[in-house]
Amino acid sequence: MTPDNDVSAEPTIFSATITPHRSLGRVGFLVLMLVFGGISFVAGMVFLIAGAWPVFGFFGLDVLLVYWAFRANYRAAAAYEQVTVTPSELTLRKVSARGIASEWTLNPVWTRLDQEIHPEYGVERLFLVSRGRKLAVGNALSPAEREDFATALAAALGAAKRGPIRNSL
Repeated sequence: MTPDNDVSAEPTIFSATITPHRSLGRVGFLVLMLVFGGISFVAGMVFLIAGAWPVFGFFGLDVLLVYWAFRANYRAAAAYEQVTVTPSELTLRKVSARGIASEWTLNPVWTRLDQEIHPEYGVERLFLVSRGRKLAVGNALSPAEREDFATALAAALGAAKRGPIRNSL
């Protein structure tokens, strides 16, 4: 490959990384588990003192199940999508929570953005459509975020279709 046609030297028109939203951070998770565990322990002790000792174990099991559910949720948050647009390529890279990556490279000139819009909720789904392929993108976004993302991505696709801007002297 010669320096004149090196694709990696192209300017990036648009780049976005989409990650699932998690509203509870590490400190909040720790506080929640301490409060929930404390309440379960106190309630379990009441039953233990009353002679219903098996109930104490079930309160501990509840805490363990809530902890396991939150940990599974945080593992799922490791998934992400990367969208990059240059004048000659649109790259969509999806990485699952297990680290399995899938990547598609499309020509932005032949790619359009398709939207499923609900009259009440807004943009429900976004798709990149190119030569018979339909790829879902932005599933982790809320409808309002999806609309903003669609606007920015459509502008980037339009810029890529217009081609690179050249300075004439």
